Amino acid sequence: MKLKSRILTFLLVIVVLFAAMGGTVKGILDDVKLGLDLQGGFEVLYEVEPLDGQEITPSILTDTTSALNNRVDQFGVSEPSIQVEGENRIRVQLAGLDDQSSARELLSSTAELTFRDVNDNVLMDGTDLVEGGAAGTFSDSNQPIVTLKLKDASKFADVTKQVSEMPEGQNLLVVWLDFEEGIDSYAQEVLKPKEDQKFVSAARVGQVLNTTDVMIEGNFTVQETKDLASVLNAGALPVKLTEVFSTSVGAQFGEHALKSTVYAGIIGSVLIFLFLMFYYRLPGLIANITLVIYIYLNLLIFVLINGVLTLPGIAGLVLGIAMAVDANILTAERIREELRIGKTVKQAFAEGTKSSWSAILDANVTSFIAAVVLFYFGTSSVKGFATILVISILISFLTAVWGSRILLGLLVNSGYFDNKPGFFGVRKSKIHSIEENVSSLDLSTNFDRFDFVHTRKRYFTLSIILILAGAIVLGLFKLNLGIDFASGTRVDVLAQESLTEEKVSSYMESIGYPSDDIIISGETQNIAAIQYTEEFTQQQILEIKEKMHEEFGAEPNVSAVSSIVGQELVKNAIYALIIAAIGIIIYVAIRFEWRMGIASIIGVLHDIFLMVAIFSFTRFEVDLTFIAALLTVVGYSINDKIVTFDRIRENLDRVKKIENSDELAEIVNKSLRQTLGRSVNIVLNIAFVIVALLLFGAEAIRNFSWALFLGLLAGTYSSIYISAQIWYSIMKKGLNKTGGKIDVERKKKQWGSDEPVV
Repeated sequence: MKLKSRILTFLLVIVVLFAAMGGTVKGILDDVKLGLDLQGGFEVLYEVEPLDGQEITPSILTDTTSALNNRVDQFGVSEPSIQVEGENRIRVQLAGLDDQSSARELLSSTAELTFRDVNDNVLMDGTDLVEGGAAGTFSDSNQPIVTLKLKDASKFADVTKQVSEMPEGQNLLVVWLDFEEGIDSYAQEVLKPKEDQKFVSAARVGQVLNTTDVMIEGNFTVQETKDLASVLNAGALPVKLTEVFSTSVGAQFGEHALKSTVYAGIIGSVLIFLFLMFYYRLPGLIANITLVIYIYLNLLIFVLINGVLTLPGIAGLVLGIAMAVDANILTAERIREELRIGKTVKQAFAEGTKSSWSAILDANVTSFIAAVVLFYFGTSSVKGFATILVISILISFLTAVWGSRILLGLLVNSGYFDNKPGFFGVRKSKIHSIEENVSSLDLSTNFDRFDFVHTRKRYFTLSIILILAGAIVLGLFKLNLGIDFASGTRVDVLAQESLTEEKVSSYMESIGYPSDDIIISGETQNIAAIQYTEEFTQQQILEIKEKMHEEFGAEPNVSAVSSIVGQELVKNAIYALIIAAIGIIIYVAIRFEWRMGIASIIGVLHDIFLMVAIFSFTRFEVDLTFIAALLTVVGYSINDKIVTFDRIRENLDRVKKIENSDELAEIVNKSLRQTLGRSVNIVLNIAFVIVALLLFGAEAIRNFSWALFLGLLAGTYSSIYISAQIWYSIMKKGLNKTGGKIDVERKKKQWGSDEPVV
């Protein structure tokens, strides 16, 4: 009866969960907001500058965002994002916007309308207009014009009377938009060709006009009259806006990036699912079920918090799947150990879930610290990645720790799997009798032939050589900084046919934008990245986009970063790394002991430096996503080291006294051998995802994926051969000072902790 009820409960829970998810998943997917890099659009960061010397206050920033919102409404963008950043910055994101050129022009123009005479004296301004009274229409001769509604006909009569009385040729009413005092003048502009003149129109006034209806004629296109009417209706901005960062993504790029990255994510996830099923058997099946729930909950919460899914965000979600596997693997490995020392399935489940708890907790907390720091200092798409990572860590705790244990507990406690260790991937020939009183320290592993401790010096030497070589490489080549940090302009085009560097170089030179920095990529060599050291103006960007669209059949992505923003991004990246490192050291020192914290951070610094040196040598571009990868690697690397030190601490707790350095070395070696299987499996699962992203993911996150892959390998290496060995070396010196012994029990009582103190 107990057998049936437990299994039926398990099946009922699974059916209810999957029915609920299946019935709502489509709606959730439809509600996921895609970022610029996945559906195309426009993003710009403005620096707010005062007009007429006024101080930039929070109320002025609020008024400016309101005016920008009014302008955005003219484009019909469903969910624009306009946010104040710092004391004098406003970031505008318009995802899914087709007419990016018009948006760029209308957003940044102050839209201060003035009517002036030929001597530049102000006669009327935008305050004389009826709100919302501007419209784009056609004249009697079918020419595009803009009509305005004035508040006071008598005032317009006075103005036109004054202008009409001026000498012939000077009796002109000049209409300006954003006239700059001391810079602009009618006398200078009238000498220029019509298409280059800055004033909107200059109409001859021959009589008094007592009316509220005004018609502005000029060399307009239909779109220009619509744009001018829209910006006038939205109202003038109380400040001047200067672009310090901008990026625009063509719809083709967004669609391509979304499809390729989702495809890569599916492949990576399927490989993880298959591995868990075949290697861990029953716990693997439960892990797969909870991973499906994990993905669903991630998307659900992301929609509920109104998050915006970006390209790095998808990578973060898929990477989160691999990291969520960690808790399942830790628990499964612990259960297998308990089975091998002769415990029953129920006992092994109870002990395995209990003993894996501290390692899972510590690993998740340190990863969480890195993710929160990344969110705080990140911008735009990097913030999206950090958001996904934070949500992933919290949900993996819920599903892998609580959900997996409940589901697996139902099956284990049914009694059906008693005396069936094969369902947990354990062969009966590997199981000891409980009467043998075998400790997990005595269990054989596939890595028993490795002596990590007594070969540590060769690995220390190898790392020192690599670090010195890396320092030389950095000194010679430095880093290939992307425009995020170096400032400048980057143009990416997705062509319909294969490209060559020569072809793109020749074309860019022909349109007046030559570049020596051109990289061709993509599966069919149809993506070109062109970089410039100077920051292009709005007009240059619009010109490039128009010409390249005609040539390649697709609108290019164009990103421009000022030197001010580039310097800030470098500063924030350094702050993020330092603060994350300090936070992790403090946590590890509290949870373990200071030697383990120092050894862990030395290992992480080792990993970071190797990643940076390899990027310098390979000339991979260092951009914002590289920093995201760097902090992710910090989280993973610490995660791996904590699992190792947690096992060392546990094995130390099992002995009362360490008599000499050989006994200490044996504990370290045993701990590394016991956790190496877990480390290899975690590396393998994360590698499934990263390799899938490298092979099938979007080009925009290729460097991000490489950084993760390199960091993954470096983090595993340093956990085994650097951090654990540094800790051993410190402890060995302590042994020499205490006469060669560590009284573990006495020190634990003396310090009131679980850690031995030398």
